[in-house]
Amino acid sequence: MAPSVPRTRAAAALRMKQIALDKQDRTIRRLRAQLATERRGLAATNKELKETQVALEGSHKVIAGLTEIGLSMSKKIEKMKVKKQLVKANHVECHQKSQARIHEAEDSIQAQHLLIEALVDENDSLLQTIHVLQEANNAPAPFDGDWEEEPEEEPEEIEDIPLDEGEIDDE
Repeated sequence: MAPSVPRTRAAAALRMKQIALDKQDRTIRRLRAQLATERRGLAATNKELKETQVALEGSHKVIAGLTEIGLSMSKKIEKMKVKKQLVKANHVECHQKSQARIHEAEDSIQAQHLLIEALVDENDSLLQTIHVLQEANNAPAPFDGDWEEEPEEEPEEIEDIPLDEGEIDDE
């Protein structure tokens, strides 16, 4: 039995090595399958990342465009505010000038009324003085208050001229 023991031991050792190699082979195949699955997952993730990057770049371009539009609008709004303030200031100035002209016109009219009243009073005074002097001299009064009114003339009637065909009546 002695000679078969080493063979049995050698066969057992070979069998153990074969089992270990089979186990390592299964582990390698399992790891390769996991690696292939991971690579496919990474490829899908990489593709999604590229698509996301493209979408982000597009979003950045849109945001940049909207920001530019917003800045442009802000500038236009500021210009419009300045213009509105200038228009308002101009309006206030024109209103003040108009009010000053109105006050000047009112003052002028009031001065003219006072002047007219003074002239009427002076005229009445002169008429009284003339009347007193006429009575003192026994002269007839030139202004007795009876005025003769001239009769109003009636306007002449205008004949109606018949219209020809195709003429337009402007009345």
